[in-house]
Amino acid sequence: MAGGSLGPTGVTKERAEQYQGKLTGYVVVTCLIGAVGGSIFGYDIGISGGVTSMDGFLRKFFPEVYRNKLHAHENNYCKYNNQVLASFTSSLYLAGLVSSLVASPITRNYGRRASIICGGFSFLVGATLNAAAENLTMLLFGRIMLGVGIGFGNQAVPLYLSEMAPAHLRGALNMMFQLATTLGIFTANMINYGTEKLRPWGWRLSLGLAAVPALVMTVGGLFLPETPNSLVERGNNEEGRRVLEKIRGTENVNAEFQDIVDASELANAIKHPFRNILKKRNRPQLVMAIFMPAFQILTGINSILFYAPVLFQSMGFRGSAPLYSSALTGAVLASSTFISIATVDKWGRRALLISGGIQMVVCQCIVAVILGVKFGNNQELSKGFSILVVTVICLFVVAFGWSWGPLGWTVPSEIFPLETRSAGQSITVAVNLLFTFIIGQSFLSLLCTFKFGIFLFFAGWITIMTIFVYVFLPETKGVPIEEMIFMWRKHWFWKRTVPAHPELDESNGRESNSTEMGAR
Repeated sequence: MAGGSLGPTGVTKERAEQYQGKLTGYVVVTCLIGAVGGSIFGYDIGISGGVTSMDGFLRKFFPEVYRNKLHAHENNYCKYNNQVLASFTSSLYLAGLVSSLVASPITRNYGRRASIICGGFSFLVGATLNAAAENLTMLLFGRIMLGVGIGFGNQAVPLYLSEMAPAHLRGALNMMFQLATTLGIFTANMINYGTEKLRPWGWRLSLGLAAVPALVMTVGGLFLPETPNSLVERGNNEEGRRVLEKIRGTENVNAEFQDIVDASELANAIKHPFRNILKKRNRPQLVMAIFMPAFQILTGINSILFYAPVLFQSMGFRGSAPLYSSALTGAVLASSTFISIATVDKWGRRALLISGGIQMVVCQCIVAVILGVKFGNNQELSKGFSILVVTVICLFVVAFGWSWGPLGWTVPSEIFPLETRSAGQSITVAVNLLFTFIIGQSFLSLLCTFKFGIFLFFAGWITIMTIFVYVFLPETKGVPIEEMIFMWRKHWFWKRTVPAHPELDESNGRESNSTEMGAR
């Protein structure tokens, strides 16, 4: 037993070179089913912006916004500025924030599958309520149930994918979550493009079709195997090894299984993971769990995806053109995710994040200059400049799609030790949804106040996050998920906070264990 009489110490020996196994069809299928959880997140992002630009929806729930929309002389940047309308979009993410924290003990104590199923069912209820909504209260309650579904799904799915994937392909398989998200966005955009013509009830179909991915997620979750890491953590060692052998396609899994057992022994000694994650030795992971999801939202991508139809309509696009333009950006985002899947385990996480950040800064600045020079309160962009703006926004979306889009989820889900992994992912999801809520609630007001400067605002944040990655994020490519501790010990900055020797971790684990035993 690792740690002997001194208590559990976690993984104390690097065994990565001894790992055996290959990419099996079983892993691919389970990861594809699990990743459907990302599609519900993406579908909602894509559907919300389109629905909030449909006349039938606005007349029924937001008549003041509809009247403002008809006033052609009004300030182009402010015609959609309405906090109640913003609440329709952002209320979901506040509910998701709270539910992601609730999901953590469920994911840890009952397994990743349990949270995936809970998330799918909650989203299914929310979609039904929204499609049948007759008043604003019913509409917002449905949004809250959707938020609960997203909170559970986003908390469990990235963990599930990271633990099922072999180390050398973990980046690509984990990105199935982001691929499902982007395909959900694109699908929603295309549905909006079609339902916009079904007046005045097309918005109900758009909102109600969210039940399809929710149903797939719920039913699929019933048939998914649990991850070996979760099974061993909950004491099912024999079943955990059986699943590990099946997903690796070999019986020679001794090294990887021993890492999981060692990690689970320490995990079971930690009864309060949220308290443990605040300790100094876990500071690198905690910093990444906070800053990576916050930076992902501060790229400005969700503002563009939420409000793409509104944004393009504000720029003078007529009729169905705004929905068509947002469908184009959704298709670009989905396509660019394949670039990341193909390169993340070859070039690494850092290279993609830094290159993507540089391209996004350039694109945001170009859009800001065009709008600042050619677009005023009572003006419309010429056809040529409108096409140029859409093109540059698509280039921005491409850069996001191969960098911060997938890696904003992948990196936090793979860096935590088993004892704090569920809690760490909950923090990641909570921070992501908190900033999504803040930006979603404030974007229309920021657009009205900053005008074209909103793009410079996001460009500034992208510059900061690119520098952050260059300085503080070590490369995780090819590092086994239960051996990430060795990566932090080698980093020029984080080695100051992470114990350099297993004995120090051992004494910390023993102290934590004895403290919690005494508390009981």
